[in-house]
Amino acid sequence: MAGEERRPQHLQVLTALDAAKTQWYHFTAIVVAGMGFFTDAYDLFCISLVTKLLGRIYYTDPSKTDPGTLPPNVAAAVNGVALCGTLAGQLFFGWLGDRLGRKSVYGMTLLLMVLCSVASGLSFGSTPDGVMATLCFFRFWLGFGIGGDYPLSATIMSEYANKKTRGGFIAAVFAMQGFGILAGGIVTLAISAGFRRAFPAPAYLVDAAASTVPQADYVWRIILMLGAAPAILTYYWRTKMPETARYTALVAKNAKKAAADMSKVLQVEIEAEAEKLDNITARNKDYGLFSRRFAQRHGLHLLGTAATWFLVDIAYYSQNLFQKDIFTSIHWIPKARTMSALEEVFRISRAQTLIALCGTVPGYWFTVFLIDVIGRFAIQLLGFAMMTVFMLGLAAPYHHWTTPGNHVGFAVMYGFTFFFANFGPNATTFIVPAEIFPARLRSTCHGVSAASGKAGAIIGAFGFLYAAQPKDKARVDAGYKPGIGVRNALFVLAACNFLGFLFTFLVPESKGKSLEEMSGEANDEETPSGTGATASVQPSGLEVV
Repeated sequence: MAGEERRPQHLQVLTALDAAKTQWYHFTAIVVAGMGFFTDAYDLFCISLVTKLLGRIYYTDPSKTDPGTLPPNVAAAVNGVALCGTLAGQLFFGWLGDRLGRKSVYGMTLLLMVLCSVASGLSFGSTPDGVMATLCFFRFWLGFGIGGDYPLSATIMSEYANKKTRGGFIAAVFAMQGFGILAGGIVTLAISAGFRRAFPAPAYLVDAAASTVPQADYVWRIILMLGAAPAILTYYWRTKMPETARYTALVAKNAKKAAADMSKVLQVEIEAEAEKLDNITARNKDYGLFSRRFAQRHGLHLLGTAATWFLVDIAYYSQNLFQKDIFTSIHWIPKARTMSALEEVFRISRAQTLIALCGTVPGYWFTVFLIDVIGRFAIQLLGFAMMTVFMLGLAAPYHHWTTPGNHVGFAVMYGFTFFFANFGPNATTFIVPAEIFPARLRSTCHGVSAASGKAGAIIGAFGFLYAAQPKDKARVDAGYKPGIGVRNALFVLAACNFLGFLFTFLVPESKGKSLEEMSGEANDEETPSGTGATASVQPSGLEVV
């Protein structure tokens, strides 16, 4: 670039990372960070597969015409408490990652996830509410560990990657979330099928008491505990990853260690350049997240990343956590009373696995392969626009989709909303905050953006549960008040997607640019807040006058 020709001196270790060819350490980092996200998605979304079963086991009254369901407050807590923990973990571990280093706290999050996954499955209590309270306690701390994975994984991958393929590498880490959701469906499908074969039971309307076999209590516990397996497998490798050179050099200000670590990783000799680093850090004075300087230079960027993540997660988590309710409302899944407990789990997991396989997973990988070609900005705009279109396509003729013979069409349209969420803002909102903020605040800003997303997820999880209830009191689920109905809830989600489209114009394009170029650390004056694809950026490279 012209700026690099005029001022050719760079910090060699960061230049080497930006220009490095794709090699084995990139794939190792993707797998190690990605398995954390695989575990995150499995743990967060597998609960939606077993909530109907929990209601049958702990809240059924055989004298009633329908099997038991979780009371509204319990259902909201079971579905949403992990998201509350995730929000807290994103803020805490994001801040800690900038204070102690990315690697220093990376193993802590995984260990917490392993312990709490196992503990969730061992939830105990002498009453149904006692079991649910214990489950919620452990799922909160499970979410806390999951929350730390978001800023740390994104920041580590962005700081390891070269600038040419950085978006694809970060997207590949996040794409493991799709496989985690798919794995949750497959595992539940397999376990419920095995138990159903081993312990056959009649439908609830045939024999209410016998429709839920005692062994069904093992099913949800096994499903939750298996979330610990992938985390255990990658714990050792997380502890062996070196600290990122960008943290070591720009935040810890240790040029010698940064050069030594990256010399081993890249298998090339890198000069420490301590004096050059002193000049750079002297020129780029530290400032805090709440300073006027940050607000002037990155305030709009943070507003853009936080708002878009908030809006996409309202829609995304509403859809994911309550697919079973939507499928039931369009009669894709039969009435609960016509099935045994284990058959209901089997049918719910089969439906969600199909959606994940056809819509969720492909969307992630379209992003992986195209993000460094067409850019983050275009993918996010396209995703929000198409999610809005398909949500309206579901909501406007909703009564058409509920009639027999139209369920396949609904499932296809519904799958497309997931496809464009993942080939769109669900992926890009994770990627961009790891690229556009200064190294000393990168993990914190990603944590703030991610926590904003989880605030949206909490609104989606708790709000949709109540909002989607029918307007007709006679058709409302036990314990609930009438809501606005699924159709109107889908209109609200469409509006959220449209707002996300508008807020995308606050987020700069980072395709093909170094992290220092995007954050402004390459120059005497850091980049002011810009908007969309036209955001102002300065020449790349850490240069010394």
